[in-house]
Amino acid sequence: MTKKGVKVNRIIKFGEDVEGYNIPVFNEREIRASAGILFLIIFISLMFVLFQENFLMIKYAITGFLTDFIIRVFVNPKFSPSLIIGRLVVRNQVPEYVGAAQKKFAWIIGVVLATIMFIFLVIVNAFSPITGIICLICLIFLFFESAFGICLGCKFYSMFYKEKAQYCPGEVCDVKSKQDIQKTSKVQLLIVFGFIAYIILAVFLFNNTFSKKPYDLFGIYGSAQSK
Repeated sequence: MTKKGVKVNRIIKFGEDVEGYNIPVFNEREIRASAGILFLIIFISLMFVLFQENFLMIKYAITGFLTDFIIRVFVNPKFSPSLIIGRLVVRNQVPEYVGAAQKKFAWIIGVVLATIMFIFLVIVNAFSPITGIICLICLIFLFFESAFGICLGCKFYSMFYKEKAQYCPGEVCDVKSKQDIQKTSKVQLLIVFGFIAYIILAVFLFNNTFSKKPYDLFGIYGSAQSK
């Protein structure tokens, strides 16, 4: 292979070679940070749509999201803007490695969903239940990745590929017994259900009271509007 060919292979590559790992991997902390960034951008964009019927920011967000994922899947994740920012944010944290294969499958799903959104909202300039559902799915995927470290797209990897996913976050791919600190007791579950019941009861009892708009305690905003 020529030097030019070697250089191209270094640029167009999926996953990074790390000593001690026999397959290409990624730093899961960078990916979670990136997912959090993308979640925040899309969530804020949706707020503009819901409360102001302003689709400008969501169109830019979808365009950026699609571009970012195309770079990840078809060029090299090292050049993904959101992953670069994520790397900068968590640069002082110890890396947690995850297999590249299942991440590629998950990000291909992201490319497909973003492409559909781009066609409908940006090119056709139309919204429908389809765009709403896809946007919600993207938010759920990003939220689970950033908040819990759970890659929902990776869950489908084993359904399409015979080989088992390697180096999953938190070693969830490996069958192992839970440590005591990971176990949830019946009392703890009862507390969770009790809290949910408590919130539901509060809605029924105090909804009218909570619906009242708070008044300006010091009269600051009222005097400012009168001027």
